[in-house]
Amino acid sequence: MTICLLLILISYDYAHSYIDPSTGSYIIQIMIAGLLGALYALKSYWRQIKAFFSKKSEETKEDSN
Repeated sequence: MTICLLLILISYDYAHSYIDPSTGSYIIQIMIAGLLGALYALKSYWRQIKAFFSKKSEETKEDSN
């Protein structure tokens, strides 16, 4: 969604409106919050993710024997 928004904003030649200076910092705060939220979710589910991939590698080891 963010990429689509940026592509739309970049594609226009002229902006016939006023953008408040604090809007840029607000967008940066949203992006940082999204990144930190994704990292926290990854940290929270890390054991489950690790177990999922280790089960697959164990299954392939058992199949080869």
